[in-house]
Amino acid sequence: VQLQAFGGGLVQPGGSLRLSCAASGSSLDTYVITWYRRAPGIERERVSCISGSDGTTTYVDRVKERFTISIDKAKNTVSLQMDSLKPEDTGDYYCAAKSLGSGWWDARDPRCPYFSDFWGQGTQVTVSS
Repeated sequence: VQLQAFGGGLVQPGGSLRLSCAASGSSLDTYVITWYRRAPGIERERVSCISGSDGTTTYVDRVKERFTISIDKAKNTVSLQMDSLKPEDTGDYYCAAKSLGSGWWDARDPRCPYFSDFWGQGTQVTVSS
């Protein structure tokens, strides 16, 4: 599967951005899609992820109630709606896919993978006044 992330930009604190991760080459039904963030001093933060199979989602605590991840199966795209943005949300955001094949995903206790199989390029998000 090939992934392309877009939608980043410069926004003031309190503003919103919507990131999208468009997939090609394979349906997302058999993957968990994760949004990661990289920033100075932060090698890889697992921001949020969603199962393409059952739609289960999970978020890192600091973005709960502000970010929403969703999947559009018709467009084979995963989106991350980011509201009430804060300067600490600044960073390069990457989407990546990890195959569900080995049965590691537990919908009762979903956890975003630290490693994924396929990666898109990053899209930069800057939250600053």
